Amino acid sequence: MVPFARRPIRHAKVYRLEMGDDAAGTRAVVAEVARELDIQIQPLTTQLASVFLEEIPAFRGDDSVRELMAASTSANLSTIFDVLLHGLPLDAIELPAAAAAYARRFAQRDLPIEGLLRAYRIGQTRLTQWCVSSLGAKQLTPAVFLGATQEIIEVVGAYIDRVSEHLVELYETERKLWGQRTNAARVVALRTVLADEQLDAGTAEAMIGYRMQGWHLASVVWVERSAPDAPRQLESVATMVGTCHGTGRPLAVLDDERTLWLWLSGAAAPELDEGALAKALRHEAPTLRIAVGEPAAGLAGFRASHNEACRARAVTETSGADPPLVTSYTAVGLTALLAENVDALRTWVGRALGELARDDPASARLRETVRIFLETGGSFTDAAARLHLHKNTVHYRVRKAEEIRGRPLRENRLDVEVALLACHHLGPRVLRLPE
Repeated sequence: MVPFARRPIRHAKVYRLEMGDDAAGTRAVVAEVARELDIQIQPLTTQLASVFLEEIPAFRGDDSVRELMAASTSANLSTIFDVLLHGLPLDAIELPAAAAAYARRFAQRDLPIEGLLRAYRIGQTRLTQWCVSSLGAKQLTPAVFLGATQEIIEVVGAYIDRVSEHLVELYETERKLWGQRTNAARVVALRTVLADEQLDAGTAEAMIGYRMQGWHLASVVWVERSAPDAPRQLESVATMVGTCHGTGRPLAVLDDERTLWLWLSGAAAPELDEGALAKALRHEAPTLRIAVGEPAAGLAGFRASHNEACRARAVTETSGADPPLVTSYTAVGLTALLAENVDALRTWVGRALGELARDDPASARLRETVRIFLETGGSFTDAAARLHLHKNTVHYRVRKAEEIRGRPLRENRLDVEVALLACHHLGPRVLRLPE
């Protein structure tokens, strides 16, 4: 295509100082340039569209985006030419409908707003060049040429600035609304996939647009109720989890305004670096908590890992003050199963531990010492190292715990270990108040 600057200008007029007032001459020249360009909107639109596709990757690969790009470009050119032709005030100009639809489509496709704004700047530069080339082809006095050039540059620049501000507002609003609508529909589909065991893998994949083959590792992320700006924190955690796992962004769906469901998937069982994730949370989002299921395969595994993550969350939320940042079902699975009937568990813990099941600081210290002592195979030395205590202190506390319990720890030792684990994870919920 021949560049517009080389096109002959039809019906060129001579504008001299004899026309009278320079301002009137300038206005007439600007109007004439706008009129000449206005009749060539179609080829100018085609030329700009070609430049956008070459310069901005976000415009490629989507026919609907390209069609709206052409419509938006044409509408913007037409509006600018009207402003230049009639000297219209920019405050009275509405954003072209095609340009607004274009910004909304960008948001719906999750395309970067930077690409859209760059297109407007490229268009501003090209349009200014066309106008100046048109002015250069006329026989103008220096005053009229400079005045017309200044008016065109100011009008086009102000128009682009004004439109860009509106586009950013439209984009952000539509992105939020579209995300809410899309997420709501996906949550409904996900709940169906998780609850309806009659669905096969193919149907589940079609419903949520996610492959069920391979392995899945589910997480549940939530924000403490007192935390501000919960949606922003939840939005960033999916990338954080993907980074700690060493993969791209996982499947992420908001269950409610303070809860996010996540799935990592792969041909092999995914492994989440819980230490790295806890460190990232501590520095970037300390009010977030994450519960992680165990990896499992196929549609059944997709469901099972999610259910485990939910149970791990339930344990974390009932564990009392200062819950861990990351809780794995591997660590709390037994407690999670026991906690499904807390009243019965509390009674059983009381029978297993006797007076050691009282909810007071002294009993808590004894229980923790005994729990670590039994975990280390009954070694006073290893338990002391884990607890950063002297071996004699551990020996004293174990003997004291046996006295309070009323019988040796080795008696029904398995019950004692399970009960201590339940106390460690569930705290006051399974203890009884001191009399």
